[in-house]
Amino acid sequence: MSVEVLDGATIVNFVEDEEAFTVSVRDRFDNLDTDQDGLLSYAEMLKELQSLRVFETHFGIDVKTDPEELARIYSSLFDQFDHDLSGRVDLEEFKEETKQMMLAMANGLGFLPVQMVLEEDSLLKKAVERESASAFAAA
Repeated sequence: MSVEVLDGATIVNFVEDEEAFTVSVRDRFDNLDTDQDGLLSYAEMLKELQSLRVFETHFGIDVKTDPEELARIYSSLFDQFDHDLSGRVDLEEFKEETKQMMLAMANGLGFLPVQMVLEEDSLLKKAVERESASAFAAA
């Protein structure tokens, strides 16, 4: 994990860079697709869904949530990715829903920079790295 500074433009620019975004999403998808069948099951996506950290924390400490409620929430999140309701998520579904989630996050952040703790292999970290590389190349 690392602390990074980003804003909504960092995320929007990353998502709009079709090549960089597609490569990063494909890498993430391939990492999750443990049986390498080109589709993500609920079990394969569960870790990714849990990493979204959709639950409120108090001063960085997770609030204990009812296991049944957790299961319903993760199932609902999975359904958001599973556009055709086949019970499996293909790469295009994963890419499209990831794009929508990232754009919603960018919209929520706005254009004032904030510090965030990011996982090393997260798409947000890749967005920050892309922005840093572009700034370095321009200098």
